[in-house]
Amino acid sequence: MDRRLTALIGIAALVALAGCSGLAGTATPTDGDEAQLERSIEVTAAGEATSAPDRATLSVAVTATGSDAEAVRDELDAGDGELRAALTEWGLSDDAIRTDQYDVRESYETRDTPNRTQYEGVHRYAIELDDVDAVGDVIDVAVDAGADEVQRIQFGLSEEREREVREEALDTAMANADDDAAALANASGLEVSGVFEVSTAQAQSRPYVAETYDAAAGGDAGGSASTAVETGDVGVSVSVNVVYEATPA
Repeated sequence: MDRRLTALIGIAALVALAGCSGLAGTATPTDGDEAQLERSIEVTAAGEATSAPDRATLSVAVTATGSDAEAVRDELDAGDGELRAALTEWGLSDDAIRTDQYDVRESYETRDTPNRTQYEGVHRYAIELDDVDAVGDVIDVAVDAGADEVQRIQFGLSEEREREVREEALDTAMANADDDAAALANASGLEVSGVFEVSTAQAQSRPYVAETYDAAAGGDAGGSASTAVETGDVGVSVSVNVVYEATPA
């Protein structure tokens, strides 16, 4: 074998082994082979940020039962009119009240007993609120207007606020990646000389969900006090992949 070719193969092997062991590997630039990394450190790090919610979604339902499916539908329709009228009078727009589920079916308990046939109906709504402090008031209005169930109260973020919180999480993730890269470099006899490539791996928003509210129990829905609903922070987490350029220490 040609001595020159043998030397080149040896140099290539040394370069391949020069990175940190146990890491995900090295990255190459996208603009060709002119700037290949001789040594690199690759890190995956996570970051998280939280914020008070600035929007809420309520899941409320009007239910009905009866021996006739048409009568059940009529009762649901009447409840729909009363509920929407009360919520719009309170101040919600029509677009903030949408149907999430509508169902009328024979009761499972009476399917095998034709003489006792019963029908059950449910009309479930998703109610969007930009004022999280008004959640208790809206629950009271909905229950007073005939809602039988408040099944889920989810607190989240508007698109603008979620972008801001995500940027905070990204800053934290990059700071964690820098710390990890510095520790790996120190343990490997290297120094970090710059960032070669960076990308986000995933992002996730975790809304805060309140406990199910029992409209039948009611709390104080018919009185002067508003229903109290506890809120909590919304979390946004992200992950970054960073390839750092490294040089011998």
